[in-house]
Amino acid sequence: MVYSVPMKKILVTGATGQIGSELVPRLRARYGDENVVTLHHKKGNVTKEKNAEIADISVAEELRKVFQKYSIGTVYHLAGILSATGEKDPSRAWDVNMAGLKNILDLSIASKVEKVFWPSSIAAFGPDTQKKMTPQDTVMHPSTIYGVAKVAGELLCNYYHSKYAVDVRSIRYPGLISYKAEPVAGTTDYATAIFYEALRRNRYECYLRPSTVLPMMYMDDAIRATLEIMDAPADRVKIRTSYNLASLSFSAEELAAAIAKRMPGFTCEYEPDFRQKIADSWPESIDDSRARTDWGWKPTFDLDALVDTMLAELSKKLNIPLTK
Repeated sequence: MVYSVPMKKILVTGATGQIGSELVPRLRARYGDENVVTLHHKKGNVTKEKNAEIADISVAEELRKVFQKYSIGTVYHLAGILSATGEKDPSRAWDVNMAGLKNILDLSIASKVEKVFWPSSIAAFGPDTQKKMTPQDTVMHPSTIYGVAKVAGELLCNYYHSKYAVDVRSIRYPGLISYKAEPVAGTTDYATAIFYEALRRNRYECYLRPSTVLPMMYMDDAIRATLEIMDAPADRVKIRTSYNLASLSFSAEELAAAIAKRMPGFTCEYEPDFRQKIADSWPESIDDSRARTDWGWKPTFDLDALVDTMLAELSKKLNIPLTK
């Protein structure tokens, strides 16, 4: 498919994060390097990139300078502090996640931005939410500051759409698995870290119980969903809080078994830590029928395809032969 060159620039915050590091190349391939502006929090090699900027998203004036420097027409606001990290510094997590979003929405009004994407998460749900096939509209009493900010962010997005006609679009990501970005401290990041350790040591120490089931998604599907909801005509985006999104669900021991099937001798030990309580408050599976009906969402990766792809790609990335 050929995509027309945008009249205005595309801004991506959190450009080197788990999602941003894979979304940015896709956007550049579509629209050209010169039309994608990346926003980073820390200095480094990013300043050598074309249209790379340094700013703190929680400081409105720093963001305003970026909007003024470029003619921004679309924003993918991905910057934020994740669940496990947020629990270590709730005040900072709130400032970054909430003030950052409000700054983006306010500047989108002032700069007449055409579309804004903001990611929500299954962390928006809570321990009293229906665990299996969690519906689109349900009880949302999250137990982490990250989840609280996601619920508040969803309501804020809906408010800005209703009051100021900001075309803001959002999806609730499940746990995301990718070989391109190193795992960090997120609760679902075990499902990426396990592949690294399987190749490096042929063993993994999991911080969740073996029976813990969580909704997961391979990153290729997540990126495609992000682009699809942004490509959809505005009248097909009927939910302006955030859409449920699903692909597959599995337990920690099911994932370990799938890896062991391909890597004989691989072992996984389980030592649950504080992240277990977070995982216990989240759904096991998600009902994403509204996303399928409204804008045609459909996942493509099952567990076997995910495991095969992760092992093959990480083997090449780490230069570690995949032995069977």
